[in-house]
Amino acid sequence: MVIDAREVTLALGTTTILRGIDLRVGQGESVALLGASGSGKSSLLAVLTGLERASGGRVTVAGLDLGALDEDALARARRGRIGIVLQAFHLLPTMTAHENVAVPMELAGMADAFERAAAELTAVGLGHRLDHYPTQLSGGEQQRVAIARALGPRPPLVFADEPTGNLDAATGHSIMDLLFDRRAATGATLVIVTHDPALAERCDRIVTLADGRILSDSAA
Repeated sequence: MVIDAREVTLALGTTTILRGIDLRVGQGESVALLGASGSGKSSLLAVLTGLERASGGRVTVAGLDLGALDEDALARARRGRIGIVLQAFHLLPTMTAHENVAVPMELAGMADAFERAAAELTAVGLGHRLDHYPTQLSGGEQQRVAIARALGPRPPLVFADEPTGNLDAATGHSIMDLLFDRRAATGATLVIVTHDPALAERCDRIVTLADGRILSDSAA
């Protein structure tokens, strides 16, 4: 299992957000976390990526017990193992598209980071936009850069949290086609947070959450 979460709880102050989540995901699977706003799906993704620490239970991701790692160790563990695509693109405005993809790989000690970044941007249709800054790119183009950044290091596990939430319907559809295509090309496990049943049905499994609990877990 590339993800093994057992009896995971999350409480922030007096508010309980996750209530005993059990979730296991095998290498190469695509899984949708489906649910209405407030169901806990984005909080679960934050716990699975180590961006939020579980209040209880055990979370093992890519062979690592996240609860046993401090913040620095978590950051190091994510490099090369976990790619994350968010609704907000989180590109650095002072860096070009090329630099936004290459610099994280360079900081992780990967060889030929800029060559690899150029190849990834070409693969997502932005080979002609390497030297453009985020403000010079459309929303869809910025999300393509974010996908190239997430998948460039070839992580075994990719998380996407409402990756089309800031895009119009046509652009969002194109971005999801791209994300699934790139995931297929790299063989990564993919976990997508969404409220869209049509998008969820493109995955191998649909895990439906409500009120911090898993209501169902079935093949799409």
